[in-house]
Amino acid sequence: MIDPALLVAVPLAGGALPAVASRLRPRTGWPLALGVLLVQSVLAVWVAAAALAGDPVRAQVAGIPAPFGIGLLVDALSAPFVVLIAIAALVVLAYTRRGGPRSGAFYSLYLLLIGGLTGVCITTDVFNLYVFLEISGLASYGMVAQADRGAAALAALKYLLVGTVGASLYLFGVGYAYVATGTLDMAALRVALPAASDPLALAALGLMALGLSVKVALFPLHTWKPDAYETAPPGVAALLAALASTVAAYALGRLLLAVFPGVAGAVVDAALLGLAAASIVSGSLLAYRAESVARLLAYSSLAQFGIVVVGFAVATPTAIAGSVVHLFGHAVMKGGSFLVVGVVTTTHDIRTVEEYAGLARRSPYVAAAFAALALGLIGIPPTVGFAGKFYVALGAIEAGSWTAAALVLASTLFGLVYLGRVLERMYVGEGGTHAESAGVASPGMYAAVAVAVLATLALGGVGPLVEGWLAPVLDAGIAMGVLP
Repeated sequence: MIDPALLVAVPLAGGALPAVASRLRPRTGWPLALGVLLVQSVLAVWVAAAALAGDPVRAQVAGIPAPFGIGLLVDALSAPFVVLIAIAALVVLAYTRRGGPRSGAFYSLYLLLIGGLTGVCITTDVFNLYVFLEISGLASYGMVAQADRGAAALAALKYLLVGTVGASLYLFGVGYAYVATGTLDMAALRVALPAASDPLALAALGLMALGLSVKVALFPLHTWKPDAYETAPPGVAALLAALASTVAAYALGRLLLAVFPGVAGAVVDAALLGLAAASIVSGSLLAYRAESVARLLAYSSLAQFGIVVVGFAVATPTAIAGSVVHLFGHAVMKGGSFLVVGVVTTTHDIRTVEEYAGLARRSPYVAAAFAALALGLIGIPPTVGFAGKFYVALGAIEAGSWTAAALVLASTLFGLVYLGRVLERMYVGEGGTHAESAGVASPGMYAAVAVAVLATLALGGVGPLVEGWLAPVLDAGIAMGVLP
């Protein structure tokens, strides 16, 4: 059996290679990053297949047992995200071959980001989750600043400051959890927290959830995201849109469902629904008012992650499966949408909704790709966007939470409005200020977009499969009385 520690060790250790080799021989960063990610992808698929086919894959780094050692776990919940990170990293890497950035330092940061995000998904220790969050966060800040304009540096600084606040809040929560229980191991915390002091346990939950909400960028903690995604290089924006907030949302769900289920109650569930409602409504309104397409997509993420939080708040097996599907699907669709934005910027030098007028007549295939991804984000069948929303709504109805079900429906209607603006301009709008050909996109850039579109359509039927994968985990939660 492959040691899951290699999933983190390979990209982290390989992260030094592009920066060092590029100083000795220029243009070696991309091939080295490709080699490292291919190895990591093979390992990810192998370990995930083993975890989904049988028992979870566990390991203790250096053989040191919990609570002092670093525990790693790939189970039915983390396995899909481990594979998502590996495959998305390869797809976006193909885009950056021509789309850039192409410096050795960039590819080193790229590998550090992938290692950190993978670590977040497989660690079983809440403090080490913080460490991996910081590794991925620092890499993200540096990658945003790679754009050749001052606005990107300012956005990266804002991202750094807000991200540091979020990480600090999370770390304070870890401290409260340790004071309350004397352990940082997730499994041990799940057992010890219900018997601990209520104020300490609730403070730990509140601070850790608040810190991760900053990383997810739920309203009103989202202020870093629009600037970072709008000013970052398109390849960076696509990678962060696909993975950064997705993994943070995964971590939030993991804590709520696997660490704090005995602490979270009706009040916490109501607070989560309120946060989700605020994110869905505000994100949709801000997206509708956005002039830049990249900014519109960034704001729409607030609404999309609000749907995920709805599923975590409802916490029925069906709703949880829906949240997992929607997290996975949103990563594919939003990452793909930013890749399309990058292609359009490269070939036509346009960025705003108004400038997209008539794009379907000039670049019909690119416009069709964006339309397919946009329909997925709205939640139109047979896309994976519909599957995720359907399961969250169905779980809410099963739990008798009509408010939660209404939020999912409202998010679809809102999405139709703000994404419909772009589609209307592309297919019906007249004029447009874009040039016939401002530049040339590479085959790798087009291939990355095609992969995202095909995945959006092909994954539309994964809901029942995810339910089957998660069944052992969810059944265990029901047996312990922590899931309805």
